[in-house]
Amino acid sequence: MASVRAKKHLGQHFLTDKHTAVKIVAALRPQLGYDTVLEVGPGMGILSDILLQEERYRTLLIDIDGESIQYLHNRYPQLGDKLIHGDFLTLNFDAHMTGKLAIIGNFPYNISSQILFKVLEERHRVAEVVGMFQKEVAERCAAHPGGKEYGILSVLVQAYYDVEYLFTVKAGAFAPPPKVLSGVIRLTRSQVETLGCDEKLFWRVVKAAFNQRRKTLRNALSGIIPKDRMGESPLYDLRAERLAVADFITLTNDIAQRI
Repeated sequence: MASVRAKKHLGQHFLTDKHTAVKIVAALRPQLGYDTVLEVGPGMGILSDILLQEERYRTLLIDIDGESIQYLHNRYPQLGDKLIHGDFLTLNFDAHMTGKLAIIGNFPYNISSQILFKVLEERHRVAEVVGMFQKEVAERCAAHPGGKEYGILSVLVQAYYDVEYLFTVKAGAFAPPPKVLSGVIRLTRSQVETLGCDEKLFWRVVKAAFNQRRKTLRNALSGIIPKDRMGESPLYDLRAERLAVADFITLTNDIAQRI
């Protein structure tokens, strides 16, 4: 099989620039204590070629595209069950790996946010993520309070991971070229295991706050706690985009005492 046909419904844009591929893989840091790397959406294997030369970690590949899986099976017959034909979004990690791992990939743009939420679900074992996203999504992950890019994804990702925007990739590095720029980010699991608040409530508060981001939190959060039961914290008088992660934790703890 000479190549894999890029499929629009899977959001496939295959990276073809080897220099960019080397930079992405080089951003991994197995010294953080993981010995497994899971590549999501390997396509035709431009990252896989580099990953499989590394002896410091075991590399697994997962792709939902049967044509890609057949291509990769022919290219890397030694992989065996390390080549997984399946959907990352529904992957049972326990069936394929134990311990800490890193996730890497040129992620399909049409499911970028879903991939990040899957990482957050598995945050107890995902020590690091190095990934290429649509530039807008990468910037949202790394955004600071106060800007229009700062939102639900920014707060939830930064609650558990330190985010670094590494570099931008132009459309010409892909086949077919996407209509947008791409950005590579690195997420490093923070040392704090828990947030110090009711985490389910934290997620509810963050989502409710940004779903009505033009309103002050006193109005935006009234579906979670009635206004007459809210405290006197000045945080309630701000809009969601003004609050850092620590502020949302403080607000969650305040609400937990009052509902």
